[in-house]
Amino acid sequence: MGNDGGSIPDRRDLVRNKPKAEQADKANQTRARWFFCALSKRLLQEPIVSCALGKLYNKDALLEYLLDKSAYGDGDIICGHIRSLKDVKTVKLTPNSAPSSAKVDATERPQFVCPLTLREMNGVQPFVYISSCGCVFSQAGLKTLTAGSSSSPSPPADGDEASSEKPKQLDVCPQCAQKFDSKTDVLTLNPGPEEEERMREAMERRRLLEPPKKSKKRKAVAAEGTDAEPPSKKRSTPVNNPSISAASKAVVSSLAMEEAKRKAQMSDAVKELYGSNAPKRKETFMTMGTFTRYA
Repeated sequence: MGNDGGSIPDRRDLVRNKPKAEQADKANQTRARWFFCALSKRLLQEPIVSCALGKLYNKDALLEYLLDKSAYGDGDIICGHIRSLKDVKTVKLTPNSAPSSAKVDATERPQFVCPLTLREMNGVQPFVYISSCGCVFSQAGLKTLTAGSSSSPSPPADGDEASSEKPKQLDVCPQCAQKFDSKTDVLTLNPGPEEEERMREAMERRRLLEPPKKSKKRKAVAAEGTDAEPPSKKRSTPVNNPSISAASKAVVSSLAMEEAKRKAQMSDAVKELYGSNAPKRKETFMTMGTFTRYA
């Protein structure tokens, strides 16, 4: 085209460039993780639980998944590491009591705050929860309180081996006064990819240390023990009943008498064949392995 008084096409009009990849809105992703259930994608409503990876779930949605794994299409990808309710902890959240303006939508206003610093749980500030009690705080607020309480132990004296073995010093939860270990019991809520990978490795290490579970069938077999007598031996045990033994003796004696009468009526030729004193005759190929019945 061109030289006709019209527009001259440029390279941008003739060559198609590769379209840029669509990037997800980070603000919407952050709001979805902190305001909505990770499994059902519904608004977070108490009771709320958290797993060892720091994800937040509505407890009723998690129960539906545990009862029916096909209730949610991506349930195995999101919470496939959850085996039962023992793998999650009900978190204690502090509701946001600040007045809300009419212009702000309810789904965009943070529902919970830190009880120590009153910072809103909106994803801007990192939040943690204590796995032993379930209380939720901002990471900065909890670190400020526990930094002063945890002091480094004094070095042991020379030659004093007993003083070096001291019990581990535990911190106290500022909300419920329950003791916890700041190194293992404090878990991050909605962590980043690297932190989530570290939390997953720690979860797998803890599960490897768990004792193996015994099924009910194995417990029943172990309770019976090896002293139990098999049923075949119990059936072969003779019964010591005098009436039964007397009747059996009478039957044996009557059979012996009938056998004696039958042998007395036999002819001499038959007696020679079946008699015990008769000499044994060598069998030929005609009678070998055969049986002759006499009337």
